[in-house]
Amino acid sequence: MDFHKVTSSQEAIDIEHKYGAHNYHPLPVVLKKGEGVHVWDVEGKKYYDFLSAYSAVNQGHCHPRILNAMYEQAKEISLTSRAFHNDKLGIFEKYASEYFDLDKLLPMNTGAEAVETAIKICRKWAYEKKGIEEKDAQIIVCDDNFHGRTTTIISFSNDEDARKNFGPYTPGFIKIPYNDADALEKAIKENKNIAGFLVEPIQGEAGVNTPDDDFMQKVRSICTKNNVLLMADEIQTGIARTGALLASCGHCTCQGHCERQSTYAKPDMLILGKAISGGAYPVSAVMADDEVMSVIKPGQHGSTFGGNPVAAMVAMEALQVVKDEKLAQNARRLGHKFREAMQEFIATTEIVDHVRGRGLLNAILINDSEDSSTAWDICMALKENGLLAKPTHGNIIRFAPPLVMDEEQLDECISIITSTIREFEEKLASR
Repeated sequence: MDFHKVTSSQEAIDIEHKYGAHNYHPLPVVLKKGEGVHVWDVEGKKYYDFLSAYSAVNQGHCHPRILNAMYEQAKEISLTSRAFHNDKLGIFEKYASEYFDLDKLLPMNTGAEAVETAIKICRKWAYEKKGIEEKDAQIIVCDDNFHGRTTTIISFSNDEDARKNFGPYTPGFIKIPYNDADALEKAIKENKNIAGFLVEPIQGEAGVNTPDDDFMQKVRSICTKNNVLLMADEIQTGIARTGALLASCGHCTCQGHCERQSTYAKPDMLILGKAISGGAYPVSAVMADDEVMSVIKPGQHGSTFGGNPVAAMVAMEALQVVKDEKLAQNARRLGHKFREAMQEFIATTEIVDHVRGRGLLNAILINDSEDSSTAWDICMALKENGLLAKPTHGNIIRFAPPLVMDEEQLDECISIITSTIREFEEKLASR
């Protein structure tokens, strides 16, 4: 079938605007091709990708090994549903269990689905294993969290754009400040019905809000002491993005990927998505040891596409690429270089307040109010200069390139970022 082909970026934007729901506000660039750390628009202009599909393409765009795994499996069989076994799911479950040092995996498709799955497992565990009365379980979450946009998840969001006019909201959640282990301990002591603590080891959507180095270790200790499940949402921070296999876990048995061995905080439930497939296919998962995962019985949770053979093969290859290409180590080394360079630049400018992050998940805080357009305008200028990034929370710009980036490319990107901001600042001063 000969489908309509767009001839310009503006035509593509106009068609999308007319026929699509307006639930996103993208930067006005229309991407057609991607390879490694680069993407190209409809007109053929080349850009550095500094968002990586919100850290889904850690392994780089169109990684040939991952694509080959997808193609080869799709030629054999793409979907069986869970009404039958397939010959790839068990292999994937075994591979991931050994890779992440947890007993079992429950496969899903999207990050939000995985979070919803973890919430269900946590509640069921609370009633069947901890002895909390049915319907009384409470889960502690953090202010400024972002775990997805389903009805249950937005019920405990601070983001009014995500919440407003979508009620009534799902009960059963208690919010505490982020990076406050004392607040967690206090909330648990005040309520006998606490089943779990759902937390992002770094809050990506909140502007790469990076906690104290020992925060996850502290909350691990508190959860263990009080028989509360620690649920780590590593959908954006996991799979080598922060310079370790997992942002929450410096566990030295994690296939040699990790760096913070002194801050080991193995979660009771690990929530994965995005880069577990290298961005090639929707794959997500919840992982836990037998004592937790055993509460789920046939018919109590599932997904038609969850655990399909294409997803299994893509995920295994994507994880193996992370190991073989030492992407965690590369993210750690280049992330340190990026933050050092940005700190030097910040000392010479008034428009950027500070830089924060770990590995190649970083952000700069623009010295302006959240409701200003400054961060957006800077991102538009970066686009013109060949680098794509996106603001979050109004005055924060997140920088998260694919982890296959090399040092020469990073140097060029640092030059683009600093020169663009310098030019922007000079224009403001001349007005």
